[in-house]
Amino acid sequence: MDVKSVPDTRRFSPEKLAKVSLFESEKMFCDVYGVAPGQEQKPHAHEGCDKIYYVVEGVGIFKVGAEVREVGPGNVVYAPSGVEHSVKNDCGGNLTLLVFMSPHPGYAKKS
Repeated sequence: MDVKSVPDTRRFSPEKLAKVSLFESEKMFCDVYGVAPGQEQKPHAHEGCDKIYYVVEGVGIFKVGAEVREVGPGNVVYAPSGVEHSVKNDCGGNLTLLVFMSPHPGYAKKS
């Protein structure tokens, strides 16, 4: 059994959003994103891959398609395949996200 601690693995960087890989296979990946105040993940889409963001701590401004919403701890945001999505930390404190994507985009492109 592989068990990892989100609080122990999360990282924050003053330069850009920090990503730490927790688990990955050709079917999915699970990362921890550390988003410092003022940082954002630019709008993008993944064709053929679904993404889920779980907010561990902090508050993020999420955009999925045309909808924009402020989301706090304990909530999950779903970005379906092909739909543009982004996240921004405008809330003053650190934002920690647990991010799942399936299938793994690196493997999906090879298929």
